[in-house]
Amino acid sequence: MIALDLSGSTAVVTGGGRGIGRASAIALAEAGADVTVTARTVSELEETAAEVEKRGRRALVVPGDATDPATAEKVAAAAEEKFGRVSILFNNAGMELPKPLLDCTPDEFQLVMDVNVKSMMLFTQAVGKRMIAAGGGRIINMASTGSFIAGPNQALYHAAKAACAHFTRAVAIEWARHKVYINAVAPGWVNTDLISHLTGDPEKLKKYIAGIPMRRLGEPEEIARVVVFLASQLAGYMTGSIVVVDGGMMIP
Repeated sequence: MIALDLSGSTAVVTGGGRGIGRASAIALAEAGADVTVTARTVSELEETAAEVEKRGRRALVVPGDATDPATAEKVAAAAEEKFGRVSILFNNAGMELPKPLLDCTPDEFQLVMDVNVKSMMLFTQAVGKRMIAAGGGRIINMASTGSFIAGPNQALYHAAKAACAHFTRAVAIEWARHKVYINAVAPGWVNTDLISHLTGDPEKLKKYIAGIPMRRLGEPEEIARVVVFLASQLAGYMTGSIVVVDGGMMIP
């Protein structure tokens, strides 16, 4: 039986300052990986790095805008310089902008696409080319149940997450021959600040939870465990898969 052991691995986590990104950076460290985290807010990244180091692993903080090509290249190069190579990438950076479509502007559409999709492309390119040169690696993208189902006031976010899922599949086909394997995790409602528009409204939250068979929100750590699985050899025969983690919400 192959153990869930990432000893000797190095990971890059975008959006690593809080929420699922922070939980995943910590979980990757607990499994044995050294971790590079990137996001805009240095103080949050430093808190994540401190948690990684508490687990006995090395951490690197590289702040920057994930939608900037220069940031992606800077992060990939810095991680490679410090750790020798990058074997795991978690494209976690993302955002929601819940509002009626008729109230959305072209700039808002571009922002949601940039943060959710463009950042994923940039980091996949910057880290992926290094993985190809090194003989392989594992990439995990952040999809969503919104990649598959739609709801009101979420046209921009759901369109972006549908793109994330299909990007994952397309690149998985393209890079399998290089032993770079790409999968995605698709969470349902998870208790992070991304859904503050729900958690701040108890009645609305109660309505949404009623649609989840497990009758609760997910926790960031529960998504992080799936990320670690997809980063490990336990997922050795998986590429192009979208793993739904939603408490049963998408069951017909």
